[in-house]
Amino acid sequence: MEKTVILLVVVILVLLLVIGFLALVPMGLWISAIASGVKISIFDLIGMRLRRVRPNHIILPMIKSTKAGLKLTVNQLEAHYLAGGNVDSVVNALIAAERAGMSLNFEQASAIDLAGRDVFEAVTMSVTPKVIETAMISAVAKDGIELLVKARVTVRTNIERLIGGAGESTILARVGEGIVTTVGSSQSHGSVLENPDDISKVVLDKGLDSGTAFEIMSIDIADIDIGRNVGANLKSLQAEADNKIAQARAEERRAMAVALEQEMRAAVVEAEAEIPKAMAEALRNGNVGVLDYYKLQNIQADTEMKKDIGNGANAFAESKKQVTTCSK
Repeated sequence: MEKTVILLVVVILVLLLVIGFLALVPMGLWISAIASGVKISIFDLIGMRLRRVRPNHIILPMIKSTKAGLKLTVNQLEAHYLAGGNVDSVVNALIAAERAGMSLNFEQASAIDLAGRDVFEAVTMSVTPKVIETAMISAVAKDGIELLVKARVTVRTNIERLIGGAGESTILARVGEGIVTTVGSSQSHGSVLENPDDISKVVLDKGLDSGTAFEIMSIDIADIDIGRNVGANLKSLQAEADNKIAQARAEERRAMAVALEQEMRAAVVEAEAEIPKAMAEALRNGNVGVLDYYKLQNIQADTEMKKDIGNGANAFAESKKQVTTCSK
């Protein structure tokens, strides 16, 4: 009985050891690697587990590179994985570059990948150029007519400038700047519409891809539309501004005239206020007699009476005219 229990315990321990070993060492992956010609030992797989490296992220790309004829080592792939890189993308990029006859080694590919760029996409764009399209770019010719231009830019990756080079947004910005400059230097919008390829030639000659991760293959004008008459709008706004300035100056002159008129009226009132004083002084000094003063008063009264009669006659004529108009 005791022997049976001991034997059972031993069997259980052996099963636990086997299960632990199989959990620690992916035997299926090891067999696939050996069958594919990848030289790797079980201890290497155990070491990956201990270093917290997922073996399938190393062994599968290693099998792929070996079948493609690339000379890579497990240590290279594992080091790139521990650095935070995408091992599978790097291997795919190396295979694509080798098939396309491009000069790309593991150090360059891993550096591009660690820089945050998709190295496989970069190699693909280097083999098959990519077309990027700009938005509608507004540019104004010298005759004041706005043109809306859309361009298609064909680019391919420059592997040597991929690290530290500017991206697609810089290419689009530079192309837009070149289009605005070219259209703005044209004498009329008609010449641009007649020869849109002149825009492409001028923009290409500026070397817009310098300092970027791409090489511009061609720039094609996809569409040109006529926009606003910016020159006429600016002249209209200028005329409106000049009109407001003229109105302000006229209002200033009117205010000055009103002020001058009020000053003159004040001076007349002041002078009229001095007349009684002057008359009193003349009477005291004997320069004017009492009879002369009464005659002057009579003349003033007659003058006021004639003014009142004239105003009354004018009012009567005006009322008579209104009555005649109403009767008609």
